[in-house]
Amino acid sequence: MLRSLLRHATVTAVCSGLLWTAVPAQAQTAPHTIQSAQWADRATEAYRALQADLYQGPDAHGLYLERTPRQSGDPEHSYLWPMREATAAAVDMQRLPNTGRDYRQDAAARFGTVELYFAAGDRPGYQSYLPAPLGTGGDAYYDDNAVVGLSELDQYEATRDETYLRRAEQIVPVVTRAWDDDGAKTCPGGMDWFDSPRNSIRATNVTSLSAQLAARLYADTHDRGYLDAAEKWYGWVHACMRQAPGLYVNDRGDDGSTDPTLWTYNSGSMIGAAVALYRGTGNADYLNKAVEDARASLAYWTQDSRLHDQPAIFNAFYFKDLLTLDAVRPDPAYLRAVSAYADSTYATNRDAATGLFRFQPSGGGDYDPAAPAETLEQSAMVQIFAVLARATRDDDHQPGHRPHS
Repeated sequence: MLRSLLRHATVTAVCSGLLWTAVPAQAQTAPHTIQSAQWADRATEAYRALQADLYQGPDAHGLYLERTPRQSGDPEHSYLWPMREATAAAVDMQRLPNTGRDYRQDAAARFGTVELYFAAGDRPGYQSYLPAPLGTGGDAYYDDNAVVGLSELDQYEATRDETYLRRAEQIVPVVTRAWDDDGAKTCPGGMDWFDSPRNSIRATNVTSLSAQLAARLYADTHDRGYLDAAEKWYGWVHACMRQAPGLYVNDRGDDGSTDPTLWTYNSGSMIGAAVALYRGTGNADYLNKAVEDARASLAYWTQDSRLHDQPAIFNAFYFKDLLTLDAVRPDPAYLRAVSAYADSTYATNRDAATGLFRFQPSGGGDYDPAAPAETLEQSAMVQIFAVLARATRDDDHQPGHRPHS
């Protein structure tokens, strides 16, 4: 995933002139309490902009652009990660109160398009770019595969169509082959970032997202193999990558080095994995770990402009995991933080003329009027608004209600 952010930063820096401080006039909107219906309206508006300006339509196999306007060096269609996030946006739209049924066809269609990225063979998996005949293919990134599996589970739990469950299960062997327990390396274990001899790191996001996938599969199937995998993968991240409660370093190199960069989605994926393990096992230790990570990470990320500066898509992961925990162990601080970010970003980063969101090359930060709008970040805002529409419903935001991660 991070490779996409770095690529965007390089290209956008050249093309946009890095207008770091420009903010649209609507940035001055004062904070106010937002009701479920208004969050739903914002989700609908952002989704319509996504479909109007970034969706390439049925004649283009239901694919999306990376960015609009298209930039020099952009592929004909988006990479897998933005495609997955557009799919997750459609899944969240179909769960909107009152109007969700209007998006069921869209959600089903998105999953059909995601399958275009799958390549069979000796090492099957979803590739980073479309394989032949639609593209030249690309490496299988294990974090991409894990999040596709999580969306397949979201759709299974929304529809009970076992096609999605089977697809999610087929991803477990893909990510399992990423596990690296070479005893000669520092802190043996953890998952390679991508499937290539060039890979030299074991990544927090791959391992924690895969743990979340396996834990949720255990809750759905009661297959003990999934629980064993989830506990092993979660345990490695907790033991080897935890800098402090709720804060996890990005990766561990094969040379023993670590990348200490902190991202909100690494905080979130460990919260989500712990909640899923608690739901599957009833072991309160996992719930306590989730609460500890949530409270500590929120204290860190809500300081200064840290949330604002994180990529919007990473915040979407984090917020969904916080609200999943909130459904099990309520804490009003979670919803306050998500709502404040969403309201502020709606005011500061949205182009009122088009409904498109624009950020810095990193995918977060201040509004840049010269920056292209991206499928990745537009989808992130759809997801955030849609999950808030559910979380702020009086009958949904109650202990025991389960919003999907």
